[in-house]
Amino acid sequence: MDLIPRYNVVHKLEKRSLLIAINCIAALSIFFFGYDQGMMGGVNGARNYYEDHMHFGHPNPEDGTPIIDDELLQGGIVSIYYVGTLVGCLVGGWFGDKYGRIKTIALGAAWAVLGATLQTSAMNHTWMIFARLINGWGTGILNAIVPVWATETAEHKSRGQFVAIEFTLNIFGVVVAYWLEYACSFYKGGNGSFVWRFPIAFQIVPLLFLFAIVWLFPESPRWLVKVGREEEGRYILGRLRGETGEDLGRAEAEFQDIRNIAELERKTASRTSYWSMFTGSGSGKLHIGRRVQLVIWLQIMQEWIGIAGVTIYAPTIFRTAGISQSDVQWISGLNTITYMLSTLICVFTLDRIGRRWTLYWGSVVQGISMALAGGLTTAGQSHPEGSAMAKAYSSGAVAMIFLFTATFGATWLTVPWLYPAEIFPLEVRAKGNAWGVVGWSVGNGWLTLLCPVMFKAIKENTYYVFAAANVITIPMVWALYPESNQRTLEEMNLVFAADSIWNWEAERNFKILKEQNPELVQAAQRGHSALDPETGLPIRSSTARNLSLDVHGMQTVDEKQTFKHG
Repeated sequence: MDLIPRYNVVHKLEKRSLLIAINCIAALSIFFFGYDQGMMGGVNGARNYYEDHMHFGHPNPEDGTPIIDDELLQGGIVSIYYVGTLVGCLVGGWFGDKYGRIKTIALGAAWAVLGATLQTSAMNHTWMIFARLINGWGTGILNAIVPVWATETAEHKSRGQFVAIEFTLNIFGVVVAYWLEYACSFYKGGNGSFVWRFPIAFQIVPLLFLFAIVWLFPESPRWLVKVGREEEGRYILGRLRGETGEDLGRAEAEFQDIRNIAELERKTASRTSYWSMFTGSGSGKLHIGRRVQLVIWLQIMQEWIGIAGVTIYAPTIFRTAGISQSDVQWISGLNTITYMLSTLICVFTLDRIGRRWTLYWGSVVQGISMALAGGLTTAGQSHPEGSAMAKAYSSGAVAMIFLFTATFGATWLTVPWLYPAEIFPLEVRAKGNAWGVVGWSVGNGWLTLLCPVMFKAIKENTYYVFAAANVITIPMVWALYPESNQRTLEEMNLVFAADSIWNWEAERNFKILKEQNPELVQAAQRGHSALDPETGLPIRSSTARNLSLDVHGMQTVDEKQTFKHG
């Protein structure tokens, strides 16, 4: 394949080894994302940072505990990052659909390096606010495109497993951030600027490596087909799936599915701007507007069930539970280790029980643990500080926080990032995933801004707010979110073709459409051969004909230029 540079790893690796290599690069980006989130917990507790440079607090003269004088400024410095991710993800989605996944990853890494450099050198809160805004922009670009690249190259039967492994590296980033900051806190008694500047600068290392190495990796075959570079797309897909025996048939069948669905999407959706996607105008039976709302609110739910507060304000949460200042940092770090290990559960369960059941059991356990954390903290505070009962209740509250984060790592951590990359049409997949990052940015920014205010105003009752949010997610997921597990990316257009918003209607409609459109999602799912039994050559169709997303008729795409809006 002369069109692809010789240095590209696609010429040297194939099948599972190539998939693993791609997911290692994706995991490197996800590692940076986790490190960047976990980093601010320790930075906020550095005296030189909050007292000498940012001027939003001072240490307690008795025990050195940070006393926050300006909660809004503290929360604003943290949350402005998510304004950057919101803008960055929209830029990344547009750039990724237009110029490809690889170039977008490189752009995001370069922009994040600039933001990290500015954060490292910040001298006051104005400087830090603008630096975090720029850093967030780079993170938003990466978050919009990396899950798309990973899902578009993975096989549908193991797609969830690969993405779950990547998010193990995400929490490993959080672990590294916490323990690196814990080690730095001993430098010069924790009073110098090195305590917070070095952890911020550390993120530049993986970003530079990501920028340098991503050029060696193949572009998404689905994006290549979308832009008309079918020869390159077919070659890369063959290297990913295999080119001998039954593998050849499966690769060719998947390639035909991609060509068919790309043609159908071009005929069905007339407008693909962000505004058109948000309103659903011009998308016909693809119902893109509905998908946008689902991924936005799934990400907002992910943050409001409590994880944003636990990740960034863990030291505050443990102090609220009665833990001494000397123990807060190492307990927070230990919590991140159990958090990381828990993500391995998702690796083995996500493709077995599906996305919906993963969210169900997560919400139940998380809601119970948050409610108990609130109750145990309240009970502990009703006893004299330092008494045996106070310590017992505090230990129980800490155990519930540990249970919450472990359950989140096994459930809600991965699904809201995987789902948007699975359900959008190829024509707008990067933009669609960007809408998920918009929801994450809104939910995270909103919550991190309010968290210090809530903990100051209602203290341990904040846990009850998170518990209630977990309860609310259960009926929302049950009624509105169709299953994507064990379905090809191309099949998801059939799942969302129903005019009703309810999940049970979508499933009923999907079964009918699969019978009506056998050519649309063929051998890639069922494992049938796409080879001509007489010649042994691949069967190719020139266009996606006789295909429809309407259960009421079988008009051809050429005959039916537009469909009913939903």
